[in-house]
Amino acid sequence: FYYLTVENEAYPMPAMPGDVREGILNGMYKFSASGNDKAKHRAQLFGSGAILNEVRKAQRILEEQYDVAADVWSVTSYKELRRDAMNVERWNLLHPGETPRVPFVTEVLRDEPGVFVAASDYVKTLPDSIARWAPRPVHALGTDGFGLSESRASLRDHFEVDARYITLAALNGLMQEGEMEPSVVQKAIRDLDISTDKRNPMV
Repeated sequence: FYYLTVENEAYPMPAMPGDVREGILNGMYKFSASGNDKAKHRAQLFGSGAILNEVRKAQRILEEQYDVAADVWSVTSYKELRRDAMNVERWNLLHPGETPRVPFVTEVLRDEPGVFVAASDYVKTLPDSIARWAPRPVHALGTDGFGLSESRASLRDHFEVDARYITLAALNGLMQEGEMEPSVVQKAIRDLDISTDKRNPMV
């Protein structure tokens, strides 16, 4: 059986970046590596479906304005990643004398530097569902709360999942790791025109 998800946002579909078939089938693959080897900071950005376009915009903003080299990952299935990780956990539980197996998500992210930011058109629970198998904390963005009958851009601003909030989450994550000064994050809030008085969409 083949399943197709049909959406109402028109955008060009990029070519498959090399031999990533295994990653596509297993749940995630590196879509676009940063070409900046001299940046002071690093970030790993996860996106799914149409929100991947916002992740790619955030990649450019981080690199051009904040000296953060960001790699973009396409997450094709959080469900598959979680199912694999849970299967591995069960196998390890039942085979204590064997060499422990490693979940796919842990393996592919093991040597990736920087903070992890995951943006989704679904609720934050989806990216959070794989967080415990990531080498470091995953900063999840999602559409939790109450929606509006508005334009796509307005909805993404409302739910705080557009490129600006992805950028902010990466910078804030770096600040939490002690790699970035709060003043840089505060400036980014102003530069990105993000309102600190905006109502929480979950309220």
